[in-house]
Amino acid sequence: MVTVEQFLKWKILPRCMMLASTVMSWRCAEWFMDLQDPTASQSAFVSVVMGVMTGVFGIWMGHEHKEHK
Repeated sequence: MVTVEQFLKWKILPRCMMLASTVMSWRCAEWFMDLQDPTASQSAFVSVVMGVMTGVFGIWMGHEHKEHK
């Protein structure tokens, strides 16, 4: 039987959330690359999504690093 503490140590939810964020940003980039004549608003949207992903990844990596000390 798996205890709650053991389940939380596997960090399934944070890993699933990071995977979902990565897939969504990848799909956003694919959508943008498929546009024939992107507007400034569409370019700004993709820029913000990619910038947010940089922050999310940095926070996630920093959190992972702190827990392994």
